[in-house]
Amino acid sequence: MESRYPKLKRLRCSVQNYDWGRRGMESRVAKLFALNSGAEADVQRPYAEFWMGTHESGPSFLSPAGCDNGGPEISRDVTLKAWISSNPDVLGDKVVAQWGCDLPFLFKVLSIAKPLSIQAHPDKELAGALHKAHPNVYKDANHKPEMALAITKFEAICGFISMEELKQVLRDVPEIVEVVGSTDVEKFIRLDEQEEEKAKSLLQSIFTKLMSASADIVALSVSQIKIRLELESQARPLTDKEQLVLRLEKQYPADVGVISAFFLNYVRLNPGEALYLGANEPHAYVSGECIECMATSDNVVRAGLTPKSKDIQTLCSMLTYKQGFPDILKGVPLNAYITRYIPPV
Repeated sequence: MESRYPKLKRLRCSVQNYDWGRRGMESRVAKLFALNSGAEADVQRPYAEFWMGTHESGPSFLSPAGCDNGGPEISRDVTLKAWISSNPDVLGDKVVAQWGCDLPFLFKVLSIAKPLSIQAHPDKELAGALHKAHPNVYKDANHKPEMALAITKFEAICGFISMEELKQVLRDVPEIVEVVGSTDVEKFIRLDEQEEEKAKSLLQSIFTKLMSASADIVALSVSQIKIRLELESQARPLTDKEQLVLRLEKQYPADVGVISAFFLNYVRLNPGEALYLGANEPHAYVSGECIECMATSDNVVRAGLTPKSKDIQTLCSMLTYKQGFPDILKGVPLNAYITRYIPPV
C-alpha cells in the first residue's frame, strides 16, 4: 500500500537579516535564500539566519505545488505549522503524545560576520513567566536548549571559565576590580577548589556588579583595557583571549560585553565539531558559519555586545554560574551519510 506521504515536501523558508550577518553572497544563508526562493540576494544586505520550522518569528511555508511528485496542490500561504496541524500523523504518535501537533525543534543555518550578543536562553519555567510578563519581548513560553554544529571554522564564547582561570583573570585585569570593587574579588581569590557553592555566589555577585555598572564607568574601563593591552603587546605576545577582547572592542566600543569576555571560555570549533548550550548559560557566537538545532523558541535574554534592548537583571539572576570548559562534540558516524551528535543532557 502506497504511503499517503510518499516523498518530501518542498518548503519556502524564512531569512533573518540581522546586522551581524555576512553580506551578500559571502553568506551561506544568502546562497540558501537564493536557491530556496529563486530571488537574487542583495549584495549590500546582511543574511544572518535561514530558518526551517514553525516558529511564528520566521515560519516556513509549503511551496504551492506541495511537492515534486504530483502531490496535492497546496495554497501559497499555508504555513508548515498549519499543514502539520492538519496532518499530525506525519510527526508520529510518540512526538504528538509528548509535544502535541507541532514540530518540536527549529533548524537554522547561521552566517556570522561579527559577534552576536552576550546572551542566555531561559529554562521552561522562566520562559513562561517572561512571556506572560513581556509578550512583546519574549515571543513564546518555551525553553531554548540548542546545539551548534560548525560548517566552517567557528568561534564562540560560552560558559564561565574555571575557578583557577578566573582567579588569574582577577589578578591580571585590574580594570575589573576597579569596576566591581575589591571585597568580593579578594574573597574569590582566597577560595579553595572544593568551595563550589561559595564560588557560584561570589561569581554571581562579581558578574552582576560588572554587568550593572554605569555606562560611563564601563566606557572608561574598556578604554583603559584597550590602552593597556596595546602597550603590553609591544613587550609580549598577547594571549588569545586578550586578542579577542581587542577585536570585540573594535566592533562594540565602550560595551560591557568586552569586559565580560574575560569571564567566559573562548571556544574554537573545526568544521564537523559541535557545541551544546543548555538553558541559563551565557554565550555569544563570534564568527563563522554553523547549523543550529534547538527547541522551537526565539527567547533571548541579552546583556552585552548589542545595540538591542538588554535585560541585565534577568540575565544575571537566571545564570547557573557553573564553571569549566564545555564539551566539544565530535559526532559518531553511523554510515556514509549520517553522524550522530549526543548532547550532554
